[in-house]
Amino acid sequence: MHYYIITGASRGLGRALAEEVLQQPNTAVLGVCRHATITHERYTHQPLDLSDMLAVQNNLHKVFPAHSDAQSITLINNAAVVGKIGYVGEQQNEHFEFVFDVNTVAPAMFMNTFLSAYSGLSVPRTILNISSGAAQRAVDGWGAYSASKAALDALSRTAQKEQDLRGSGIRIRSLSPGILDTTMQEHIRSAEVSNFSEADRFAEYHSAGKLAEPHDVAKNIIAWLSQPAISEEEVVLRMESIK
Repeated sequence: MHYYIITGASRGLGRALAEEVLQQPNTAVLGVCRHATITHERYTHQPLDLSDMLAVQNNLHKVFPAHSDAQSITLINNAAVVGKIGYVGEQQNEHFEFVFDVNTVAPAMFMNTFLSAYSGLSVPRTILNISSGAAQRAVDGWGAYSASKAALDALSRTAQKEQDLRGSGIRIRSLSPGILDTTMQEHIRSAEVSNFSEADRFAEYHSAGKLAEPHDVAKNIIAWLSQPAISEEEVVLRMESIK
């Protein structure tokens, strides 16, 4: 059985990834999110709010059980939040804690537990962190989101170097999926220009039909994950790198 653990599997790219996996035989998906929206005999729902650090710590053991029949195990850290769009210095301090908990701290804990739980296996093991192009450039109004995704990229690079030094064969990647037609984009388009100077441009992406469909992106991602890792492949990638 090929096991997938996907956070944020209730909607958007996370749901599309789960549904794409489940189209393949001999697969099972554990979706980690607050609400279950997928009904399938090979889908298991683990209710969890990734902004609740105590709940995350207390439930991690449920997410990474032993899989004696595993042919491969893949963790996809997909869940993320933009949070309130606004400039640094004009936010509540709690905003930064919320965004970093969901986008960086929870994925770090999932990575740490995955690596510990499955270190003794010899089957293919992969961690895919869903990042953002905003991790590589300054986007006004997105300070916490951009910084949290940049931190996730850095953690991915470091963890991959460590696994290479250990000779574990574990693959860790951080992938920017591009601009998708999701509820996150609806939130972004609703921002005031005074808080986000690119608001009109993102609204134009939607009106002009330039947003990628989550299921199209998910299909490319799962097809790429199903292939052996390319030698010397970069850890931090963009969608055009894997097509």
